[in-house]
Amino acid sequence: MSEEKVVVKIEHAEIRQKENVILKDVNLEIKAGEFVYLIGKTGSGKSSLLKTLYAELPLAKGQAKCCGFDLEKLRRSQIPYLRRELGIVFQDFELLTDRTVFDNLDFVLRATGWTDEKAITARMNSVLNLVDLDHKGNKMPHELSGGEQQRVVIARALLNTPQLILADEPTGNLDPKTSHEILNLLLAISRSGTAVLMVSHDFNTMRKFNGRVILCDGQEIKETTDIAAYEAVNA
Repeated sequence: MSEEKVVVKIEHAEIRQKENVILKDVNLEIKAGEFVYLIGKTGSGKSSLLKTLYAELPLAKGQAKCCGFDLEKLRRSQIPYLRRELGIVFQDFELLTDRTVFDNLDFVLRATGWTDEKAITARMNSVLNLVDLDHKGNKMPHELSGGEQQRVVIARALLNTPQLILADEPTGNLDPKTSHEILNLLLAISRSGTAVLMVSHDFNTMRKFNGRVILCDGQEIKETTDIAAYEAVNA
């Protein structure tokens, strides 16, 4: 059996916001198909780590590779190509509110180089079917529930068949039942071979949906299995 593909590999990295060190000596490896939770207090560096992976923040020090791109040597002109290998899911959806679901997806595909009309239509229908929204393509975002909007965001993230999904508290604005459905969807995506790195504060979810847990604390990250102890300290 061949070894699993490594999607993210960070070694002795330092992450900064301007001159402020946010995380130091970061070491992290994520393989294809893994589901990884990223936890920690507000301001502990979770979002900064995600931003480094999609090149919103430059790598300050160390080595890091994401989806085959060397973040240490990444040129500005390469950033769009890196982001085609990533899917990003935000807590607050960030859909274009003045256009339909189809038009939101069409915008992303054309912005990432798709030109064939039949291929665009087929891909939009395919991802909406994956998230069980194949009947909602002509709806405006305000006509959808919060859970449905988040499914559209996930569909958008899947358009270019990414190697990695970065999800920043994707269930933060959703009720427990809808959160459960979204987590099931993200887990299914990981089982299909796409790695998922998800920021979360929902410890109940973590107990129900197993995954690796990475803790940001004291400018460092470390793997942990003792969620209950962390929850008790930070309740």
